[in-house]
Amino acid sequence: MLAGEQGILGIEFSQYPLANFVGQAALACILLDGGLRTSFKSFRVGLKPAITLATWGVFATVMVLGVFITWLLDVDWRFGLLMAAIVGSTDAAAVFSLLRNGGVKLNDRVQATLELESGGNDPLAILLVTGLIALNVDPAGQSVLGFLGLLLQQLGVGLGMGLLFGYLLSRLLPKVHLAEGMYAILILSAGLAVFAATNLLGGSGFLAVYLTGVMIGNHKVRSTEHVMRVMDSFAWLSQAVLFVVLGLLVTPSNVINVWHYSVAIAAFMIFIARPIAVYSSVKPFKFKDREIGFISWVGLRGAVPITLAILPVMAGIDNAFMLFDIAFGVVVLSLILQGTTIPIMANLFKVRIPTNKDPKEEHEVWVSDKASITLYEFEVQSGAFAIGRHPLEISKRVNPDEIRIFALVRGQKIIVTDEDTRLKFGDSVWYAMRGNHASKIAKIFNDTTLNHKAIDDFYGDWLLSPSVKLGDLPFFTGVMSSESLVDTLKYKPENGVKNMWEQTVAEYVKQRLDTAPVSGDTVVISDEWSLVIKEVDDKGRLRTIGLKYQEPLAATP
Repeated sequence: MLAGEQGILGIEFSQYPLANFVGQAALACILLDGGLRTSFKSFRVGLKPAITLATWGVFATVMVLGVFITWLLDVDWRFGLLMAAIVGSTDAAAVFSLLRNGGVKLNDRVQATLELESGGNDPLAILLVTGLIALNVDPAGQSVLGFLGLLLQQLGVGLGMGLLFGYLLSRLLPKVHLAEGMYAILILSAGLAVFAATNLLGGSGFLAVYLTGVMIGNHKVRSTEHVMRVMDSFAWLSQAVLFVVLGLLVTPSNVINVWHYSVAIAAFMIFIARPIAVYSSVKPFKFKDREIGFISWVGLRGAVPITLAILPVMAGIDNAFMLFDIAFGVVVLSLILQGTTIPIMANLFKVRIPTNKDPKEEHEVWVSDKASITLYEFEVQSGAFAIGRHPLEISKRVNPDEIRIFALVRGQKIIVTDEDTRLKFGDSVWYAMRGNHASKIAKIFNDTTLNHKAIDDFYGDWLLSPSVKLGDLPFFTGVMSSESLVDTLKYKPENGVKNMWEQTVAEYVKQRLDTAPVSGDTVVISDEWSLVIKEVDDKGRLRTIGLKYQEPLAATP
């Protein structure tokens, strides 16, 4: 905007078709990078609610918001729905960037749902905008059946092309031998080719390129793993180019002239339309109200609405420039209000998960086409258990044959280790490991008194095996005989279900959750006791469960 016609440089730029071309190509690159980083594990806990959000959620948002905009602007309902459709979908670039780089560890169910929704909701949003543009231009020539047919075509072709070419590329890449710097260019160009071909066939290129990235990223081979950082650079460059081009299109004085409309629409969307759409979409999947609240808040708008707002201008719709200016204002308000408050709202809605088991950094070194060694970096935190210990003698739970020191860095210099070496605060140690020991080592380096207290406060003071029976735990001797436990009556042999005290911890938790378990899920046993899931493996099996005691509230006199 500063470089534009009313800015310092005074560059006059009004090439909407060029901006649309650049915007679509940049978004395709961003979605490809997001897909490459989306694990199949996310589909286990977030696929069904994300699909509902990406379809019904977008439709509900547009309907509710469209009614408000029609009233607010006093315009024809077709024009009001078009404005709502332009800002109706969340933006993948904004969601991926802020959730993955914001330093906030979220509940897996919430994070997976948000990321999959943002990666999959563009097709319906684009289709709604396209259909409503046609409805504004030629109302008599449109039909409901034609719209539904176009929707099925977009989703069907996009889904088929993404899965087909994603699978073919994931199998082809290991067989192609190139210089290391070429693999990222090959993946990017192949993704853009899938995007373009899908659009030419009448499908959703955005859905296809995202699924292509998912398929390639989950097939780990030498040719894909080491290009992630390069792809990350491509994604950031795409965002920068995209926002520069869109900023040049904006005339600040026009945005200021309609700022009150932008504020009203953004406020209604954030506090009314989005919560209604999210609640109606994910409540059937047993989401807690606090999770629904956070998902509602992280309905970030970004480059997609501004790019979609270009389409009415290109179609020559009356007052299309007002649509563009209002959409730009809504996006800026969304990013400022919602984007900057994600850590605060994660704490407020209690979806933030305290953790001490993540290494500071990790790099995968491929020594052949099918074999790799992972290097992990751990930094000694103040007050951590690792202080004063030898780098190879920090845990008796790790076999010394499965861990090797790659480098010890102290004061920006590599230190030669010997038998007298002891770790100090601020040291960084790089390990090469066999086996899954990274989380064990990370706890030793990260487990400070403050961090340990936060984790104990969250998960409880006791860790339970999933296979232990509730009735065998000494904590519940008094609870088992209490008649105040409302849910005890539910677990009777005559109902074909075990008495709760004969169930294992895992059986009780899964039965009460009635959804795929994730770290941080809480199941109440009584007023004082609750179970908090701490670790879940990639197949959804419970590994560790915390037992949390809370003093009952004193009765009010």
